[in-house]
Amino acid sequence: MPRTLVMGVVNVTPDSFSDGGRYLRAEDAVRHGLRLAEDGADILDVGGESTRPGSDPVSEQEELDRVVPVVEKLASASGARISIDTYKPRVAAECLAHGATLVNDVTGLSDAEMVRVARGSGAGVVIMHMRGRPKTMQQDVSYRDVVVEVRDFLSERVARARAAGIEEVIVDPGIGFGKTAAHNFELLRRLPELAMLGYPVLVGPSRKSFLGTLASKLPAEERLEGTLAAVALAAWNGASIVRVHDVHAAKRVVEVVDATRGS
Repeated sequence: MPRTLVMGVVNVTPDSFSDGGRYLRAEDAVRHGLRLAEDGADILDVGGESTRPGSDPVSEQEELDRVVPVVEKLASASGARISIDTYKPRVAAECLAHGATLVNDVTGLSDAEMVRVARGSGAGVVIMHMRGRPKTMQQDVSYRDVVVEVRDFLSERVARARAAGIEEVIVDPGIGFGKTAAHNFELLRRLPELAMLGYPVLVGPSRKSFLGTLASKLPAEERLEGTLAAVALAAWNGASIVRVHDVHAAKRVVEVVDATRGS
């Protein structure tokens, strides 16, 4: 059984919910990414637009200015695989040309041009479930069965990607994207139903607000233990990749889970 991979978050943004503004300068983001790689990150996920609930989009050019220098430097110096966290085809294309090999699309390949970009470059894709856009995604969080609806959405988008000739497909249930806290916990519990799609599953619970809805009511900067519990559950239930801010700690957690599963 393959080991669980750890994806480290590199936010080149002023307004991300957890670390917005800390790594907005390219040199700071690169330094942070290199540190995450030293901590054991298998993948570095570089993003130039916040996707926290209620966030506003940024222009294509601004996003390019933020992420391309960081992607280029990390691709050459980190030793980790580089992912670009974007839903804009041109941003993806430029980053793929500068060393990224994975596109993490929170809109689940909703833009046909993104499919063409990924196929043309031979890149892998992460297809995530989200209702609407980050600005509006928490306005409609009603589901008859959240796991079934997420699974059906991912299945349809995977089929589209595969039919277009994209070979590497990863699915992401979109923890925290258009879901209540109860939905997020249910997705973690029933993750094996998504793994049954037959594609690697990525789960990103790191520091998210559903972890702050419990009795402790902790702010984002104090959700490490909750994040690690979610990481352990995700890995145990079939996640192939966990996306986190705290790579060093998450790496230790998944090593124990993998050993227990017999990886």
